[in-house]
Amino acid sequence: MRFTYIDAMIDPRFLAPLAVAAEEAGYHSFAVPDSICYPQESDSTYPYTPDGSREFLEDKPFIEPFALIGALSSVTRTIRFNTFVLKLPMRHPVLAAKQAASVAVLSDNRVDLGVGLSPWPDDYAVVEVPWERRGGRFDEQIDIVRGLTGGGYFSYDGEFYKVPSIKICPVPTEPIPLLIGGHSEAALRRAARVGDGWMHAGFGAGDDLGELIARLHKLRDEYGRADRAFSVHAISLEA
Repeated sequence: MRFTYIDAMIDPRFLAPLAVAAEEAGYHSFAVPDSICYPQESDSTYPYTPDGSREFLEDKPFIEPFALIGALSSVTRTIRFNTFVLKLPMRHPVLAAKQAASVAVLSDNRVDLGVGLSPWPDDYAVVEVPWERRGGRFDEQIDIVRGLTGGGYFSYDGEFYKVPSIKICPVPTEPIPLLIGGHSEAALRRAARVGDGWMHAGFGAGDDLGELIARLHKLRDEYGRADRAFSVHAISLEA
């Protein structure tokens, strides 16, 4: 078992000292959350709080994850950084691959890329990405990010994305682990099918962690991936 430190929605000036302190205390990783924006008006609900409320997020500071990882990796040496989770559909996958590769290089392979689908249609609307078919779009993004960060020329001819044969430079010397976030059946299946790990939201919705992990094991058996390395990140936000 390894331990991840998470402390979100605080004064950004505290983050670098906290990362240093977490490393010195022996934490394995430091969680980096993602939030695009907060809408003035919305009828969306949050799936990971008991009442669906997300008002606790208003006016809370969130530094863009790739910028934050770049800054924190410069003052640490061993602790890893997990995006928890990056809203990948809000970003073009080629740009996301470039950003992920860059921080992985700068941190000497200390990045685990946790990715997920935003639960709010508002996020999709503000960046003009369709809410519909988001799962299929997300699958293609995962393929593209993994392909481009692996090095060499890569092309992709999907339903949603067409990428000519390109390569990015530099790329990390080790593959970037891709961790899939989400509690839905679709998220668990995606994690079992293509993920290097799975991220539990850590609170709300009444989901039983043991049942979710058991389901993951069963799905990994179904997809013939039970013998592959796979990490489970269960982060509790309770005091």
